[in-house]
Amino acid sequence: MAHVSELGVAVIGTGFIGGVHTWAIRRLGAQLRGVLGSSPERGAEGARAMGAPRAYGSLEEIIADPSVDIVHVTSPNHAHYAQVKALLEGGKHVVCEKPLSMTSAESAEMVEIARKAGKVAAVCYNIRFYPLNQHAHRMVADGGIGRTRFVTGHYHQDWLAKETDWNWRLLPEAGGALRAVGDIGTHWVDLTSFILGEKPAEVLAELTTFLPERRRPAGPVATFSAAAGETIPTHIETDDTAQILLRYPSGARGTVTISQVNIGRKNSLLWDIAGSDTSASWYSETPDHLFIGHRDAPNQILQRDFGLMNATGTAAASLPPGHVEGFADTFFALFRQVYGDVLAGGRQAGSTWATFEDGHFEMLFCEAVLESAKSSSWVKIG
Repeated sequence: MAHVSELGVAVIGTGFIGGVHTWAIRRLGAQLRGVLGSSPERGAEGARAMGAPRAYGSLEEIIADPSVDIVHVTSPNHAHYAQVKALLEGGKHVVCEKPLSMTSAESAEMVEIARKAGKVAAVCYNIRFYPLNQHAHRMVADGGIGRTRFVTGHYHQDWLAKETDWNWRLLPEAGGALRAVGDIGTHWVDLTSFILGEKPAEVLAELTTFLPERRRPAGPVATFSAAAGETIPTHIETDDTAQILLRYPSGARGTVTISQVNIGRKNSLLWDIAGSDTSASWYSETPDHLFIGHRDAPNQILQRDFGLMNATGTAAASLPPGHVEGFADTFFALFRQVYGDVLAGGRQAGSTWATFEDGHFEMLFCEAVLESAKSSSWVKIG
């Protein structure tokens, strides 16, 4: 197999994010073989909406299909472990949505299964693949900011700000014990860890649930969609917001706030890294600009530009300068690199996608945050 057009791909999950995966797969030119829904009816509906030639009836049908090389897992969190385990043992390469699993015990086993399978196994931390985040990763690695001192930022949304807002992530049995932190919080931690080249070692966290009771719809509701019809009062225990302090092995310190109830903030991620020589900052709502701060010279705004970014940033870009690359483009850049590694026979030296080891760390991070919130004390990660 020599070209991405020869790769066969299946997608598990027919919701919002499954559709995003499908768009990127089509743009790459891979062969979309089919999709698997949560029921035969939703699978058939999803296949029609996504333009897939087939709605698989079961996971076993995907594994038994010799034309499928790679499977994208975009199902609810509680299904990841069993599905990914079966796929890897069945000889498929896997791209799994975050968070990787429900517990660190599951994710640790998934790391070992992926190692034994010898297959490409990626976690879909797509925000790494905004080109300027890739540029920042290389800039820090090359000593461009000096020694890291202070890391700050947030990830704020408003899609669960009303008592009538509903999604499966609200329930711990489907999404895990941590909701906002497990969903968007791990995105921020993965991204900043990737850029810094080091992961936090300790956390001190406070979690808050501002809406302890919500109106659960009687029927299913797609992510980011409004519910309608009959509702059922439902007690909620998962986190609406989090305030987290971070300690890094190098001595750096950090702080991040996470929220899914900040009115008007649709998908607002900010990181700001203060180094001993220079600072850098990036904001998801203006993704084609990287702030670079100086003490003794004018500050800079680096625009995403093939001629101005380093090689790592340039490799993730697709469009000419001034043609903004957004959320959907990050999936394209991520999958392009993952598929290239599949064709090459394994992860290559310069690859920057998140591994199952990275996904396992995020589960350890979530468990440390939960323990810290309960004990009101600093907790070591892992």
